[in-house]
Amino acid sequence: MITDSPRLPDDIFRWSDGFAIGHGTVDEQHAKLIEILNRLARYHTSNVADEDLLRVFDELVSYTVYHFGTEEALMSQFRVAETHSLPHRRAHQAFIDQALAARQAAEKSPRDVTGQTLAYLTNWLIQHILGMDRRLGEEIRLAQARDGLPVTVETPPSDQRTTEVLLGAIDGLYQILGHNTNELLKANRLLQQELAKSKEAEQRLRVAATAFEAQEGITITGADGLILQVNKAFTAITGYSAEEVVGRNPRMLSSGRQDAAYYQAMWQSIKRTGSWQGEIWNRRKNGEAYPAWLSITAVFGDDGVATHYVATSTDIAPRKLAEDRIEHLAYYDQLTQLPNRRLMMDRLEQAATNCARRSRHGALMLIDLDNFKALNDTMGHAVGDSLLIEVAARLDTCVRDGDTVARLGGDEFVVIIGDIEGEELAAIKAERVAEKIQEKLGKSYVLDVTVDGEKTGECFHTCTSSIGIALFRDQSVSIDELLKRADTAMYQAKDSGRNTLRFFDPEMQAAVEARVALEKDMRKAITERQFVLYYQPQVDSSGRVTGAEALVRWNHPERGLIEPADFIPLAEETGLILPLGHWVLDKACRQLAAWAKSKATEHLILSVNVSARQFNLPSFVDDVLALVDANGVLPNKLKLELTESLMLESAKDIIARMTALKVRNIGFSIDDFGTGYSSLAYLKQLPLDQLKIDQSFVKDILTHPSDAAIAKTIVALANSLGLSVIAEGVETEGQRDFLVTHGCPTCQGYFFCRPVPIEEFEQYLIPA
Repeated sequence: MITDSPRLPDDIFRWSDGFAIGHGTVDEQHAKLIEILNRLARYHTSNVADEDLLRVFDELVSYTVYHFGTEEALMSQFRVAETHSLPHRRAHQAFIDQALAARQAAEKSPRDVTGQTLAYLTNWLIQHILGMDRRLGEEIRLAQARDGLPVTVETPPSDQRTTEVLLGAIDGLYQILGHNTNELLKANRLLQQELAKSKEAEQRLRVAATAFEAQEGITITGADGLILQVNKAFTAITGYSAEEVVGRNPRMLSSGRQDAAYYQAMWQSIKRTGSWQGEIWNRRKNGEAYPAWLSITAVFGDDGVATHYVATSTDIAPRKLAEDRIEHLAYYDQLTQLPNRRLMMDRLEQAATNCARRSRHGALMLIDLDNFKALNDTMGHAVGDSLLIEVAARLDTCVRDGDTVARLGGDEFVVIIGDIEGEELAAIKAERVAEKIQEKLGKSYVLDVTVDGEKTGECFHTCTSSIGIALFRDQSVSIDELLKRADTAMYQAKDSGRNTLRFFDPEMQAAVEARVALEKDMRKAITERQFVLYYQPQVDSSGRVTGAEALVRWNHPERGLIEPADFIPLAEETGLILPLGHWVLDKACRQLAAWAKSKATEHLILSVNVSARQFNLPSFVDDVLALVDANGVLPNKLKLELTESLMLESAKDIIARMTALKVRNIGFSIDDFGTGYSSLAYLKQLPLDQLKIDQSFVKDILTHPSDAAIAKTIVALANSLGLSVIAEGVETEGQRDFLVTHGCPTCQGYFFCRPVPIEEFEQYLIPA
C-alpha cells in the first residue's frame, strides 16, 4: 500500500492510501499521475516559462497512456467481463481525447487552457480511481479466487479514511480552482455517491485476499513499431535492458517458431479490433526459447489512427511445465509410469476406430499376476511395488512401438495390439504376444527389501500370470463390454489353473486350442517319424517319366493322412519347418540312392521343395552337401524347388548359396512361377535350371486367353534364359497338348498320376 505523501505547496490534492485500490502496480502509477497533475497545477500558478508548462502537460498525457496500458493488460489477463472492461476502456479513451485536445489548444494559450482543464482532469481522475479502478481491483480479486490463485490484494481503506482524503482533495480544489465551483460540486456529489457504495464494495472485496503483483513484461512502441519504453519485468523475462531495446523493433525477440503467416494474422487482428492476445514463442538474450502469453493493444488518436502499441508479456514456461505435470498425473500411473485406466480407455477407443476404418483387427489382453496378494501380505507393499515396476518394464519389451501397455490398478495390466489383418491372424498374434508375456513375467525377480525406506536385503520371487484375451475389429462392441470380455476370459484362465491364457470367443478359443494341439502333435510327429513322402511323376511329351516331385504328408495316428496345406503354415510359423525340411531332404537323398541302383530308375530326377526359412539358414549349403555325400547321391539328380517369395530376400546371399550348390551340380527350379514377385534383373543372375508354370494358369489355359498368354510368356522367358520349363496341375489331355505344342514338353498333374507312396510310384513306372 502506498503511504501518504508529504503535501507540497499548491497541491490540488495529495496522494493518500484512501485512493488505493489494493493492486501495488496500479496504485504506484496512480500516485505518479497525481504527482504530475499537482506539478501541472503548481506550474500553472507560478511564473515558469510556457515551454516548461507544456512539457509537464506532455508528461501527464504520456504517462496516462502508459498507465492505461497497464490497466487494460490486467483486464485481459484476468478476463474481466466485457460489461466492466468496455466502459473502462471507453473512459480511458475519453480521458486521452480530452487531454490531447487540451494539449493542442494549449499551443496557443497554455495558461488559459490549462486552468480550464485542471478542474476537469482532477474531477475525472478522482471519479475514475474511486469508481472504475476500484471495481477493477475487485474483479482481479474475484478472478484470482475463481481460478484458485493466491489472493494478495490489500483491502481498500475504510469509509472514514476515504472520506478524510476526499474532503482534503475537495478543500484543495476550492483553494486552487475556485473559479470552477460547478466542477467541484459535481465532484463532491460523485464522491458522496461513491462513499455510499464503498461499504458494499468492501464487503465483497474481503472475500479475496491481497492480489499478487503480476510480473508481466510491458513494452510500449510508437506507431512505427519501434520500442519506446519497457519495464523491469520485461528485463527480468528477456534478459535485455531498456538501453538494449529502446529504438529497436520487438521482432528482435522472435524465436523463429512462428512463421510470417502467424504474425500477419496477429496484425490483421490488431488493425481490425484494436487488440490481440495469444501464445507465442520468444527468445531470451541468452538464446533460450520460451513460451509467452502476449497481449497487444493499440492506442488511437482523435483521427482514429494508432499512435502507440502497448504489449504485455507473461513468461508461461513454468505454467507449461506445470500443465505437463498435471497431464502426466491425470493420464499415467505414478508407480509404473504406464498409461492409467483413463488413457488406456482412450487408446482402446482409438484402436477400435482405426480397425473399423481400415478393416483390421485388434486384441485386448487383461493380465493379472497370480498370487500377488500373498507377496504383499508376506513381504510388504514396498516389495510388491518393486515387483509391479519390474513387471511394467518387462511388459514394455513384449510389444511393438505402436501398441499400448497400461496398468488398470493393483496387479492388473492391459496390453492393446491392433492393425492386424484378419481375425485368425489377430488371434495367432495375440496368442504369441501373450505367450511371450508369460515367458518374460515368469522369469525370476530380484526385489529389494526395505524398512523405513532403507534397503535391508533382497528377495527372489517367481511370478506367473493369467491372461484373458478379447478380439475386436470395430466399435460394434462398447469399450466397457470389451473389457468385461477380457476380464471374463482372464478369470477363465485363472479357473483353469492359472499361468495360462484364454480367449473370450468360444469359437476362437477352440481354434487356438486346436492349433496348440496341432503344434504339440507336430513336434511329436517329427520325433516319432509320422511324416511320409509321396511322389508325383513328371512326364515328358513322349510319355516317359523323367522324374518326380517329393511331397510330404503327415500320417497322423488319430486323424489319418493330413495334407500339407493343413500343417505347413503352422510349421513355418513355429520354426518346425526346419527339422521337417531336413528330414524331407534326407529322405529324398536316400530315395535317390535307392533309385541309382536300378537301371529302370537311375535316370530319375527328384525335386524337393525348400522353404525360404530353411534356405536362409547359414548352414543350409553344408547341410545339403552333407546329405548328398552321406547317401552317395549323384548331385545332378537332386533338384531344389524355391518359391518366388525368396526373391524378396537378400539377392546377394541367395545367389551365393545357389552358386555354391550349383558348383556341385545340384539343380534349381522356381516353383509356382508367375504368382509372386520376381525381379527379372535378379532372375537372370540366378543359377537356375527350370521354371515351373503354376497350376492356377494351367487350370483355365484352354478357356481364358490371359492364362494361355501367361503360360506362353513363361515358356518364351525360359527359352530366352536357356532354362527348361515344366507345368504343374495338368488334369486333361487338352491342357497337356496345348503346353507341349507351345514349347512346354514336361508336365505333372492328375492327368498322369496323383501324388502316391513310393510303392505305387514305382509300380507306375512299369509299362502297362
